[in-house]
Amino acid sequence: MRLGTSSPLRHSSADEWAKNHCVLGCSAVVFPVQSNEPLDRIDEYKNAAEKNGLMIAEVGIWRNALAADEQERRKNLDYCVEQLRLADYLGARCAVNVAGAFGERWDGGYKANFTDEAWKQTVSMIQYIIDTANVKDTYFTIEPMPWMIPTSPKQYLRLIEMVDRDRFAVHLDAVNMINSAERYFGMEEFIDECAELLGSKIRSCHLKDVHLKQEYTIQLEECAPGQGEFPLRYYSEAMDKTDIDMPMILEHLDTDEEYLKYFAYLKGQLNGLYKVL
Repeated sequence: MRLGTSSPLRHSSADEWAKNHCVLGCSAVVFPVQSNEPLDRIDEYKNAAEKNGLMIAEVGIWRNALAADEQERRKNLDYCVEQLRLADYLGARCAVNVAGAFGERWDGGYKANFTDEAWKQTVSMIQYIIDTANVKDTYFTIEPMPWMIPTSPKQYLRLIEMVDRDRFAVHLDAVNMINSAERYFGMEEFIDECAELLGSKIRSCHLKDVHLKQEYTIQLEECAPGQGEFPLRYYSEAMDKTDIDMPMILEHLDTDEEYLKYFAYLKGQLNGLYKVL
């Protein structure tokens, strides 16, 4: 497996960006330049990653391609297509988004997220993006979420079957699917289920932690690695068994200092497991 961060870390050039990640101990990165930026800037970062042996794990999207407003939805769909094309140009493992929400917050939880119509629109949206982008060397992926399609490995398999496109694959964030007491108290078994059902289709993974609060009712809180109870090494070992080059990306921290701190913690917990450049 390969470790990386979702942060570009402070830098003043593409070479410094790549070297900062190498010094930290990364062998995978999230691409920090967007498809609407100049090609020469994109190439600078692409070449810096290649020169330093860094796998480009993900091109992020993070837009609601199911937005109720037609103009916003069209703009977001176009961005999804261009980000997927960028991932293909870079030879990235995947471009990743969430399915989208049927409410005010772009990634929020709503009853409408789970209707038959939501499934229909989600499938149609994914098919449109893949068919329009027409990529050859990368994959479009959807990150699972606690409150929108897909919330489980079985739902992801259903989505893959319904989309029926070779260039649709899996982005795994197992913590996002720890959304019940059953999964929280059976996290190792749940990780096994993810690996068994989705393993060969997984292109990239996120790393973080989850903590169960003591207050009623059940409250599961995302947190930094080591601040919760998620079995980080068990998860990483399971993903490494599915793909020895699986990128595992630390995310959702607020500052560079936090990324440095918790990346160092991860390296200690995953000693001997991750690839070193």
